[in-house]
Amino acid sequence: MTSPAPSIEDVPLNNFHRLLTARSGGGSFVDGYVLSIIGIAMIQMSASLKLSDFWQGMIAAAALIGVFFGGFLGGWLTDKLGRKKVYFFGPTLFIVCSLAQLWVESVEGLFALRLIIGLAVGIEYPVATSLLVEFLPKKQRGPRLAALTILWFAGAAFAYVVGNAILNVGGDEAWRYVLASASVIGFALLLLRLGTPESPRWLLSKGRDGEADRVIKRVYGNGFSLRNLPEQPDERKMSFKDLLRSGYGKRLFFVSVFWTCSIIPVFAVYAFAPKVLQALNLKGEWAEYGSIAITLLFVIGCILATRLINRIGRRSMLINSFLWSGIALLMLALFSDSNEILVLVLFGAYALFIGGAQVLQLVYPNELFPTEIRAFAVGIGTSLSRIGAAVGTYLVPISLQTLGIANTMYIAAAVTMVGLIAAWAMAPETRSLSLRDAAALTS
Repeated sequence: MTSPAPSIEDVPLNNFHRLLTARSGGGSFVDGYVLSIIGIAMIQMSASLKLSDFWQGMIAAAALIGVFFGGFLGGWLTDKLGRKKVYFFGPTLFIVCSLAQLWVESVEGLFALRLIIGLAVGIEYPVATSLLVEFLPKKQRGPRLAALTILWFAGAAFAYVVGNAILNVGGDEAWRYVLASASVIGFALLLLRLGTPESPRWLLSKGRDGEADRVIKRVYGNGFSLRNLPEQPDERKMSFKDLLRSGYGKRLFFVSVFWTCSIIPVFAVYAFAPKVLQALNLKGEWAEYGSIAITLLFVIGCILATRLINRIGRRSMLINSFLWSGIALLMLALFSDSNEILVLVLFGAYALFIGGAQVLQLVYPNELFPTEIRAFAVGIGTSLSRIGAAVGTYLVPISLQTLGIANTMYIAAAVTMVGLIAAWAMAPETRSLSLRDAAALTS
């Protein structure tokens, strides 16, 4: 007698899972690219368009503003229209708006294009991660979602390589080609995503059981059916407000707080690493090579966290990440007048330890909510965290000038410790749970 097929969350990783990881991870790569490329083009672009200091700041911030609105919009559209349709919104906007920068002649037009590109980035977070998590085996959920953070850094690094190469050969108007280069990557992502099926979990939540069954058979084989999909059919007709009142509001609060607390110091440090290091008495080559080393340690921290996420668990990783990175920031405040080596060691320790909280930004929101509001919850987390990122980035130079480096580091440490308190009080452990059980309030 043939044994029944296992749950789709217990099957081995297959080629479809690998391809879907590339399809969703490609969105993170493009996000890192388009958000970083503006800094490379800024000097030449400012001279060409005669940008004032005000407009330089506004254009640099335009994408972050767009991400804020895109997170809300993308989450709502993904839960409303389905994952498959919204999966193509981001790449299409990347292509159109990046190409349009070739012919932009006004600062207002450039601001509008960068705003829409940010909107596309915001849409990407909820749709790419929710679609991926709803197909992945449970043992691969954490590592594969965490890997998207690494791909963001890879996209940012690639932007610096490509952008500088174009500037070196492109003449006075090279900045246009630098910004338009994102359209090539966006087009490649669009082609890669062709043929992606709809999430059977989303179809099931909409009562489209037959379509969900056909997707499962297409992906996993004819031996699988809806019987092999653990889901929560009793919640199909619950509204968003009902779900929040039933207890998911607390989880949404937890995700928003920990995500914001983990991203404020990182964005501030990442954006102003040379200025911060200079305030810590690291000048010249110390500041230059220190900035490179810290960037590399951010990536290494995320890679290590990706490798360890199933071994030590989500809750333990988040608590330890906030604890040790917060201590590193506190030590930086206490020893802000110390020698260069100690400052770089402490700064590097922060970059390394915060990797755990960084990768969990995409893991926890996708695991803690049912299919009906998963994408919307990710979108809210994306949007609210970007407010913190924008505020933190804006305030760092002001804080350095008015409060000094020591007090700035104390503030960063305090923000991190708020994240630690939230993690200690509210972070659940979802490591070995099915997606249904992880999203259930009883977990």
